[in-house]
Amino acid sequence: MQVSVETTSGLGRRMTIQLPAEQIDNQVENKLQQLSRSVRIDGFRPGKVPLSVVKKRYGEQVRQEAAGELMASSYEQALQQENIRPVGQPTIEQTRNEPGQELEFVATFEVYPEVEPPQLSDITIERPVAEISESDVDNMFSKLRKQRATWSPVERAAVSGDRLEIDFEGTIDGQPFQGNAAKNVPLELGSGAMIPGFEEQLTGLAAGEQKTIDVTFPEDYQAQEMAGKQAQFAVSVNSVAEPVLPELDDEFARTFGVGEGGLEQLREEVGKNMRRELDAMIKSRLKQQVFDALLQKADIEVPSSLIDAEVDALVKKAETGADSAVARDDLEAQARRRVSLGLLISEIIKRNQLQIDSERVRQVIQDLAQSYEKPEEVVNWYYSNQEMLSGIQTMVMEETVVDWIASQAQVQDKPYTFDELMKA
Repeated sequence: MQVSVETTSGLGRRMTIQLPAEQIDNQVENKLQQLSRSVRIDGFRPGKVPLSVVKKRYGEQVRQEAAGELMASSYEQALQQENIRPVGQPTIEQTRNEPGQELEFVATFEVYPEVEPPQLSDITIERPVAEISESDVDNMFSKLRKQRATWSPVERAAVSGDRLEIDFEGTIDGQPFQGNAAKNVPLELGSGAMIPGFEEQLTGLAAGEQKTIDVTFPEDYQAQEMAGKQAQFAVSVNSVAEPVLPELDDEFARTFGVGEGGLEQLREEVGKNMRRELDAMIKSRLKQQVFDALLQKADIEVPSSLIDAEVDALVKKAETGADSAVARDDLEAQARRRVSLGLLISEIIKRNQLQIDSERVRQVIQDLAQSYEKPEEVVNWYYSNQEMLSGIQTMVMEETVVDWIASQAQVQDKPYTFDELMKA
C-alpha cells in the first residue's frame, strides 16, 4: 500500500492511497468463486454455473463491492501508518479501479488541531463571593407573599402594583395589525408585561375610564413588521384591584407544603434553597470567567466540520429548522466557542490526567434528588439511566476542570450581595 498526504488548507488533508493490482484482483476473484457456488442462473444447476458466466454478469458489481471493502480497511490502516487523527468521516473519491491496475482512491478530510493550552498562571479570574443575610431571607419572604397575594377590587385610581382588567385596541398609522386587540386582559401595573410606556400611562385611571395612549414598539420586537413603529392604543379599564398579602403565619407555611415546624421550618427551607441557588450562581459565574479567560488567551484553529456539526446540533435543539440560514448564522459564533472549549478542555484533562470523582457525582445527584418526595428513588433512577448519568458526569468533569484551572490561575475575589449576584 502506498500512501501520500498533502495539506489542502490549515487543517485540510488530501490522502491518496494506492493498493497493488493483485490485491484487488485476488479479492474480486475470490468473491466471484464464492458467488458461483450459490448463485442461481437459468439453464445451470445450482453450484454449477461457470465462473466465466458469473464474471460476465456480476463482475462489475463484485469489483465495486471488493473495492469498497478494501478502501474502508486500507483508509484506517493508512491513518494509523501516517499517525493522523481525522475529524469525522472523509469524502472518498475512487480514481482508478480497472482489472490489472492498481486500485487508487483519494480521501479528503480535516484533522484535529494541535492544541496548546495557554499558560494558566497568566490568567486572571474574578471569583464572586456572597453570603445570605437575614434581610435577604426577609426579602425572599416578601416575594413569596406577593406570589400568594389575593386581589380586592377598589374604587380609587390605579397605582403601581394594582391589577387592572382592560380592553384595548391598537393601530399603526391608523391601521389595525396582528394581535392589536384583546378584551378582559389582566395586567399588573409595574410588572413590565407590556411594551415600554404602556403600563405607566394607565396609572391614575379608575374602573370605567378610558384613555388613548401612544407607545413605540422596541427595535428588537419579535414581530419584525411592528419593530420600531409608533402605535396608538385605545384602552378601557374594566376594573382595578389591589393586592392583599397573606399573614406570615403557620397557615402561610402550609401553602408551601410545610406542615411541622410552621413558619420557622419554612424560613429554614427557604434559606437552604437560597444557598443552593447562590452556590449554583457562583459556580456558573466562575465557570464563565474561567472559560472566557481560557479562550481569550488560547490560539486554536477549529475544524470547520466540527463547527458545522455543532451548529446542526444547536439548530435542532432550538427547533428553528435546519433550512433556516439566519438561525445557522446566529448560532455559528456559539458553535465555534463550544467546539474551541471542548478541544481545550479535552487537552487539559489529558495532559493533567484529571479524573471524574465518583463521590462528587453521587453528591450532585443526591442534591438534585432532595427536591423530590422520594429522593432515594430519584438517585437510583439516575444510576440506572446511562444517558442521565453521563450528563451529570460531564457536568462534574467540567467543574473539576474549572476548579483545577482556578487553582493554577490568579484569582481575585469580588464581593456581591445576594440580590446583586442573582440579578447579574
